[in-house]
Amino acid sequence: MKFTLKFFTTAALLLAATTASAHSGHSHGGFVSGLLHPMLGPDHLLAMAAIGFWSVRQSPWLQRGTPLFMVAGMFLGAGLAFAGLTLPGVETGIALTVMLAGVLIATLAKLPTVIGGTLVGSFMVFHGFAHGTEMPAAASLLTYMAGFGVATLAIALAGRGLGVVLAKTDNRVSQALGAVLAATGAFLVA
Repeated sequence: MKFTLKFFTTAALLLAATTASAHSGHSHGGFVSGLLHPMLGPDHLLAMAAIGFWSVRQSPWLQRGTPLFMVAGMFLGAGLAFAGLTLPGVETGIALTVMLAGVLIATLAKLPTVIGGTLVGSFMVFHGFAHGTEMPAAASLLTYMAGFGVATLAIALAGRGLGVVLAKTDNRVSQALGAVLAATGAFLVA
């Protein structure tokens, strides 16, 4: 019952973002802008959900740590942007995270915790950097970061919820979903 409540609460939060618009231009307060940014960017949404989905089949340490690795990578990327540093190829990097997460799912790849956690954190640096560069001028840094931190956790948990459900089915279902994500990522890279 507890899992079901968490799953549907997370799904409801994701469904609240009903339009897919450009990443920038959120004119809400800092927290709401941060919350909406990952949900309104289909590339962010797909990558974060896919990583949560993939984490279900990993070691218990990596399963529990993945949402934290995601948020840490997001905050690191945003910190780089806030510090005025540049990160070349951010949009390509974001699209590649969708593609690579799809490949990990399609191949049912299991990684050692250190490698998987590092990969997840590295993926999220690109997403965090994009968030940091697109923070509305009037937004509070702390509330904006809190917003996209909460959104990242919600999306990861929604992906994990779907992963738990599909882990009980034939592996080919998950592999097909991974292949679709990988193809979507490849399309976004092109």
